[in-house]
Order: sequence, then structure tokens, then C-alpha cells
Amino acid sequence: MEIGVVNILKNNGNCFEHVSQFGVNVCQLIGWEPALCTTEIADNVLRESQAHGVRICAMWGWVAGPGKWNFTEGPVTLGLVPEQYREERVQTLKNWADFAKRVGAPALVTHCGFIPENMTDPNYEGVVAAIREVAAYCEKLGLGFWFETGQETPVVLLRTIERVGTSNLGINLDPANLILYGKGNPIDALDVIGSYVRNVHVKDGLYPTNGDLLGKEVLVGTGKVRFPEFLAKLRSIGYDGELIIEREIAGDEQARDIRATIDNLNKWLA
Repeated sequence: MEIGVVNILKNNGNCFEHVSQFGVNVCQLIGWEPALCTTEIADNVLRESQAHGVRICAMWGWVAGPGKWNFTEGPVTLGLVPEQYREERVQTLKNWADFAKRVGAPALVTHCGFIPENMTDPNYEGVVAAIREVAAYCEKLGLGFWFETGQETPVVLLRTIERVGTSNLGINLDPANLILYGKGNPIDALDVIGSYVRNVHVKDGLYPTNGDLLGKEVLVGTGKVRFPEFLAKLRSIGYDGELIIEREIAGDEQARDIRATIDNLNKWLA
């Protein structure tokens, strides 16, 4: 398992300095701004990645419009679930797929949103159809389409993968997100979705203690993921992909925490 970091797409010539400073050679490229999804920026990304010797293990793409990372507004704003934004967001994700193909990434990753738990929800089939449209587009490009965990339980992800039905589906497992959203234990989740895990975020967190608010992200190793056990379980199911560190703070503290996490991962993997 190779250690890497998330790397935010920016419209400048220093796209991969964030990766190189940590002495790693792989990243997941995060595209928060659909306006940056252009062929010119993609070509620059490709040049910069080659110049810095950094491999892009996946392209994470976000969509336009509102997005609230909470329990109160999240269900009606995030991903492909809100019907009023769905058509535009499907097209945006197709654009990110084109971008991923151009920069040499093997897959597109995104949060699909609070996929309904109830299969009889009138919105469920529309969500599945939208995901299938994006996944099929990726499939034609030779790309994977990977769900990042977060707003749904592992069994909802499994059920949705089964119903979408394309051959290129996988999971970007963020163990902290399962905890932050109160959706499951990441170690036990591997019993449900382990065969679909294609990429892993290294992030830690605490469970919610308020019904309206997500749990808290914390330094890797200080939360509820139990990383030594989690990594052992990944190994036991044959996972040999990347371990992509994500620390959702900024500045010097982020850099210190990423370096500490690299050191800890090397110890835990020894």
C-alpha cells in the first residue's frame, strides 16, 4: 500500500508542490471548482505531475450549486440526490470524467449525496439512474467510477452498486466519514463493501454527539477509526491500493499532522 496525500486542483503552475513537500509520489487530485475543469488546465496538470514525478491515483470531482456538509441541509443539497440540480450535476461529473481521462487518472470519485435508505422512496430510482448515467460515461472512457463514503451506510452503497450495474464501480473508503456521519464502523464496513474498495482516505474522527451536527475530524490515530486494526483488515481482504492522507485543516498544523501521519502509517504497516 503506497502512501500519498490529497491535492487540491488550483489554476496555477505549482499544482504538485503540496505533494512533493512530503516526500510522496502519489496523490488524489481534488477538483472543488467546476470552472477549473478545462482542457488547458488538464494539460498543465499533466505536465506538472510529470515534472514533479507525482502519479494521480484518482480524480475527485465536485459539482456546482449549494452543498451543506451537515444533517439538516445536506440531504437536500449534496451530490446527485437533489432532483433540481441533478441534470446539471450529471453533466459536470461527465466533464470531470473527461478531465480525469486527459490527466491520466484511472477513475472519477465523488460524493453522490444522501442516497435514500428506503428503496421505495420516490427519489431512489432517479438517483440510481443519474449515477448509472455518470458511471456508464466513465465506463466508455475506460475509467472507474468510485463512490466516496460519507452520507450513506455501507449496505446502501452495496445496494446502489448492485442496482447501477456497470462494470467499473468501486468505493473510495473514507473511514472517518463513516464515523463523522454516524453511518458505521469502518472495520466492520469492510465485511459489507470490502470487495469494492479501490482507494482509501487516511482520515480520523469522532462520532456525532448532537443529532444535527457531524462528528469532529481529528488527527489520525486519535479518533475512532483504530488504524492499526483497520490496516490489518484491509490487508486481510487483499487491498493493495493507495492510502491517501486527508487532513481537513490548513496551514502549518495541517503540514505537521500529515508528516506525523506518514510516520505513523510507516510504523503501522511495518
